Amino acid sequence: MKTDIILSGVGGQGILSIATIIGEAALHLGLNLKQAEVHGMSQRGGDVQSNLRLSDAPIASDLIALGTADMIISLEPMEALRYLPYLSKDGWIITSAAPFKNIPNYPEEEKLMEELKSQPHVVVLDVENLAKENHMPKSANVILLGAAAPFLKSLDAEVLRESVGRIFASKGEEVVQMNYRAFDIGHEYVKQLKF
Repeated sequence: MKTDIILSGVGGQGILSIATIIGEAALHLGLNLKQAEVHGMSQRGGDVQSNLRLSDAPIASDLIALGTADMIISLEPMEALRYLPYLSKDGWIITSAAPFKNIPNYPEEEKLMEELKSQPHVVVLDVENLAKENHMPKSANVILLGAAAPFLKSLDAEVLRESVGRIFASKGEEVVQMNYRAFDIGHEYVKQLKF
């Protein structure tokens, strides 16, 4: 059993928090884990990408080969498309719909959405709006993780949710409960889509 995940987005969106939660859940289950260094500019506004590999067997490399990723989890739609060559034919893209226009020649949103929706296995959700509507603007990343949970072969959704609690425990019970709710919002959103 193995799961290879590409995490992508823009610095400041919370991609590394998603990696931390998934990694903590995997280690809690006794799985092997390798994470490549973050590539790109991790400061606010720069593109960020990381490879996260989970397995019940030893993992030789921390890098994911072209055409082998099981999932792309992205907080930015163009960044999700940037890593399409790495996705396996059965792989899933779970991405935010909200663009972060950090470059002058950012593609037209309509074309971006067309390209995303033409992919065979994709979930596009507006995590930014869901977070705002639910008064949790800093938890958009955890909403996205909740949406990705049903497609993570190696980790049960409940194990991931418990990891959310452990990761945010030092920030207090109110923050933990808000992030549980964020996870549940993303998880419920995907369950309604009926894949």
